[in-house]
Amino acid sequence: MAGWFKKLKDGLKKSSDKLTDSVTQVFTHKKLDDQTLDSLEEVLISADLGVNVASQIVDQLRQERFGKEISHDEILSFLSQKISEILDPVAQALDVDTTKKPFVVLMVGVNGSGKTTTAAKMAKQWMDQGMTVSIAACDTFRAAAVEQLSVWGSRLGIPIIKKELGADAAGLAFEAYEQARKNQDDILLIDTAGRLQNNTDLMNELAKIIRVIRKHDASLPHACLLVLDATVGQNAHSQVETFSKMVDVTGLIMTKLDGTAKGGVVVSLADKFKLPIHAIGVGESAEDLQPFTAEDFSKSLVLEKE
Repeated sequence: MAGWFKKLKDGLKKSSDKLTDSVTQVFTHKKLDDQTLDSLEEVLISADLGVNVASQIVDQLRQERFGKEISHDEILSFLSQKISEILDPVAQALDVDTTKKPFVVLMVGVNGSGKTTTAAKMAKQWMDQGMTVSIAACDTFRAAAVEQLSVWGSRLGIPIIKKELGADAAGLAFEAYEQARKNQDDILLIDTAGRLQNNTDLMNELAKIIRVIRKHDASLPHACLLVLDATVGQNAHSQVETFSKMVDVTGLIMTKLDGTAKGGVVVSLADKFKLPIHAIGVGESAEDLQPFTAEDFSKSLVLEKE
């Protein structure tokens, strides 16, 4: 995975540069004093790690090294270690139960988060592992969403189950499950609408999809993944809260980390919500979505640039 680690480092460069450059500016003194710690806390908050994480890290650093000499590299190494400790409990691969055919994954997230593209990338990776996968295009509100899935389906050879624009999303999900079960597919991905302009409509639609597919099996969906665009920074918190009120979110996927200096939000999300982070994306191709690992991410985010 050396190639992926380099891609991750390159993808997080904006976030890493912002954080490490700010830390460099803060550590003008060799001894760790109150002024330096206060400045470091501000740096961590501005890097989207969140107030709670910043406070935790600074308090631990104060206890261990206050009044002692400390180098710039030691600070970065300390930050990397502490961030890795926060992320480690949530770095969990999505466990597909192969005894459930199909294993149903409900994809949720706002429009523009990369949800539809992520569904296609996940399907491609599972197919490369020898699994059979289909995707239900249940964002029947937007022609662009169905078209986007159709393009990915043609490009990657993924069966897309769709209906006409404006069709009932829950009915489509119900029929998609029937078809996937008949075909003995290993996995069915259900791509849903993401418009948040009217939370009530979206909440009702998601609730209806779940209610209807549970007529097949009360345990459905087996996983509900919230796709978050890292470029929104701290606004990702409100998205987790909003969608968690609508559905039982079982895990997160972070996209577009290569297009932002706000990659630190991953740390604050892990600290606050404790939800599994299954995968992260740092590019357009299917290979640019990979399982999330705490150590690789923390090293890419804060260790000194080569």
